[in-house]
Parts: sequence; C-alpha cells; structure tokens
Amino acid sequence: MVEPSLPAPTLESAGPPAHPVFDRRRAWLITALIVTFMLVNYADKAVLGLAAVPIMDELGISNSTYGLISSSFALLFSLSGLLVGFVSARVSSRILLFTMAALWAVAQLPVLFVASVPALIAGRMLLGAAEGPAASMSMHALYKWFPEDRRGLPSALQISGAALGMLIAAPVLTWLITDFGWRSAFAALAAASLTWSLVWWRTGHDGPYGAEHTRARGARPPAGTADAGPAGQRLPYRRLLLNGTVLGSIAAAFGASWAMALSHAWLPAYLRTQLHMTPGTAATFISVISAFSLVLLLSVPALLDRLHRRGLSRRWSSGAPQGIAVTVAGLAMAAFPFADSGTRLVLLTVAFGGHAITFPLHYMTASAVVPPLQRGAVFGVVAATGTLPGLIAPYLTGHLLDSASSQSAGYTASFLLSAAVMTACGLVAFVAIRPERDARRLVTAVPAEPSR
Repeated sequence: MVEPSLPAPTLESAGPPAHPVFDRRRAWLITALIVTFMLVNYADKAVLGLAAVPIMDELGISNSTYGLISSSFALLFSLSGLLVGFVSARVSSRILLFTMAALWAVAQLPVLFVASVPALIAGRMLLGAAEGPAASMSMHALYKWFPEDRRGLPSALQISGAALGMLIAAPVLTWLITDFGWRSAFAALAAASLTWSLVWWRTGHDGPYGAEHTRARGARPPAGTADAGPAGQRLPYRRLLLNGTVLGSIAAAFGASWAMALSHAWLPAYLRTQLHMTPGTAATFISVISAFSLVLLLSVPALLDRLHRRGLSRRWSSGAPQGIAVTVAGLAMAAFPFADSGTRLVLLTVAFGGHAITFPLHYMTASAVVPPLQRGAVFGVVAATGTLPGLIAPYLTGHLLDSASSQSAGYTASFLLSAAVMTACGLVAFVAIRPERDARRLVTAVPAEPSR
C-alpha cells in the first residue's frame, strides 16, 4: 500500500517562515555550470580506465598493480569529502568548487612529465582528494538556488553530468588516446578543469536558499540549546546520521557507487579483452550506457518530483525508487556473465546504467531530514561512506583477475560479488528510507523556540 503523504514538514520546511526570491534565470545558469563541473569530474575519473590497456602495455604492469593505481584514487576521496562537508558551513560554495577544479588540473600533470606507477598513483591520489567533495558540494551549491519542491530536475541534471561525462568524454578521450597517445587525454582534462575554475570564479555565487542567507533573515537558535530544525538551527549529528533515511541513503549510494567504480576502472578493459571490442566500439558502447543513464536521469526524478507535489510521499517518490534501481542493477550484474552475446549487452547496460537515478534521489531523501545549516556536512558524510567502493572494488577486481584460473573466471567472480553487494544495499535502502517518518521524529525532538 502506498504510504500517504503526511502534513508533517521536513526539517527544511519546518520552523519560521522565510520567503527568499527564486531567481529562475540565475538558478539555471548555476545549474548549467554545475552540470559542466560534473561532466569534467567524471571524465577525470574515467580517463584511467579508457587508457588502461595502453598504460598497462607501455609500463608492463599487472592487473593487480593497475587495480592498485585505480584504487589509489579513492584513498583520500572519502576523507576529503567528509572534511570538506563540515567546512562547507563556514566557507562559500564559490571558493570550494573553484579550489576543487583548480586542483583537478594540477592532478593531471605528473604523468605528463614522468610516466611511471608512482606518478600515476600520486596524480590519482591528489585527484581523488580534490574530487571527493565534488558531487556533494556541487549539489549543496545547487540547492542554495532552488526551493525544496523544485529540486528534482536540477538534482537530476547535476547527476547527469556523470552520464554526459561518459557520453561525450568516452569517444573524445578514446580518440585522443588512439591518435595522440594516452598522455594527451590527461593534458586535455587539465586544460578543461582550469578553464572551468576560472569561469566559475567569475560567475558562481551562493544562492538565497543557503543557511547563511536564512541566518541573515533573522532566524536565531534558542539560547543555551543545540539548534534543531531549519533556518540556522542544528540537531546533534548522531541523531541525523543514525536515522533510517540517512542510513538507507548511504546504502543506496554505496551500492550504486560500487557499480560506478567497477565501470570506471574495469569496464573498458572487459569490453576489449573479453568481448573483443575495438577501442572505438568499446567507447561507443560505454556512450550507449551513458545515454541510457542520461535518459533515466532526465525523466524519472522529474516525474517523481511531480508525483510528490501531487501528494505521493517522499518514501515512494524518492526512497523506494532508489532501492529498486540498485537492486535491479545488481540482479542484471549477476545475470550478464551467463547470458548470450545479445542479451549480455542489454544486461550490461542495465547493470552499469540502471542505478543512475540513485544519486540525485539519495541527496533528496537525506536533505528532507537535515537542517540547511548541516546539509553540507551530512552530504559530505553520505558521500564519504557511500563512495568507499572506489577504494575497494578496483583493487579487489584486479586481485581476482590475477588469482583466478582465467581472466574470464576472475571477471565472473568480480561481477557476482558486485551483484551481491548491490542487491543487499538496494534492499536496505528500500526498507529504511522513510523521510516523512524520520523528519517527524526529529522535528518532535526540537526544543520549542522561546516566544518573543
């Protein structure tokens, strides 16, 4: 039975009324910049996988060593995402996003001067540290420009930068790698990151729906208490992080990120070595997967947001869909190693593209139970824990490939393990995410503000 939408407000909408002006034109300009930011972000992540075969051939490295290089990206990724999330309450999104993009450019430089395993690891570690907060902080910046009931499409567009990154970057970077050598792809991404950072510094500003603006409008915390609620108020982080909606959002992010990490690190090599695709054909197929993700991102969250405005609860308009998406992708992951060639391509597309809607939806469900002042920090925690697969999946897959009786057997073991992780995470998300219930529980724990 569909859970009815209850009148109890989310933490963001409860409390003293505030009516910031929605600047539609500026909001969509910022959205376009953030989509471009995410496009470059995911191209940065994907370039190593696209160049995996020539890099391994030139440097003579094993699958395990390549897996270690790929996993090194995630070594500081989660930690930096967590730390910057807490810093975001005190530092503007303009400064944070500019700094990240500038560091992306610097991170691509080591391999242009010294092509070696240590240089690759150093570059990927710096890139991971600079990209760890990217998704959560750019979403936090985006939310400052849109009210709570208008975030479905902007959130989907922000995440669609990932799909666009692969849709556009896969063929372009593959062309650079094939015709000009793999180093040229790293150089191109350094230039793109630097260009974006300069444009953002001139154009990007914080919007009217951030906590700093609500504070300026006069919302003050009760004296002598921890703020609880919206507009400049706080709740203990233990209460925020241990409610079912945030834990379920983390589980959904973890399952979807496992598939994404596997895709970035090993899917291009799998297509070339196991399905015997040419570099161009593999890039085209990866673009097909990205196009499928993009279609889902541009249609499903906007539809769900419309249903929510018509009365469907957040559990069913945001929570259950992300759990279902990760579960279905996990089941496809389990099935495609045993399917025939035609069916395998369809299942591959679902396994590596069907989870895409999870990313905008898990931010929306977490945001529904978090005060704006603490949103960046909680987004950082969700991103940090939800993206840990980037540290585990690439190296584990490389180890399985080197220890299995054949590469085919190693890939099958990796895909089955991934399927188990994704299915379990999807089921947890489906059961645990209940934003109306958890927001109501947290709001009732808020001390009443003294009358004036």
